[in-house]
Amino acid sequence: MRSKAVWRYDSAFMELCRPELTATPEQLDAHYWRCAIVDGAIIGVVELVVHQDTATLEKLFVDPNDMVSGVGRQLMCMAQRHAIASGASKIEIDADPGAVPFYEKLGAHCTGEVESESIPGRMLPKLILNLA
Repeated sequence: MRSKAVWRYDSAFMELCRPELTATPEQLDAHYWRCAIVDGAIIGVVELVVHQDTATLEKLFVDPNDMVSGVGRQLMCMAQRHAIASGASKIEIDADPGAVPFYEKLGAHCTGEVESESIPGRMLPKLILNLA
């Protein structure tokens, strides 16, 4: 939640996002997860789902204190390697608007918009990161 809050959303907005940002036991079992840990504390997490030739980035969050440390890039590299090894040719990303520049630096490009799962009517940038 702290990672999302860095974009200065109010508490009501953050509460609406909580269910989507919370990992369920089923997701932990079924999806690809990696954490970045420093001194016993989780400072970053990535969740990826692969369906045939397309991977979907479900979550990528980095502690606000570590956002410019390269942790996000390292987590994305792990996710990309897993996607490629699983046969995916691209990663789809429904991004927070504030995170778009990060994904573009990794080579992703915007392909349109998608409706937020948390807030009906709120549109989010849809990006594709080609892996080939």
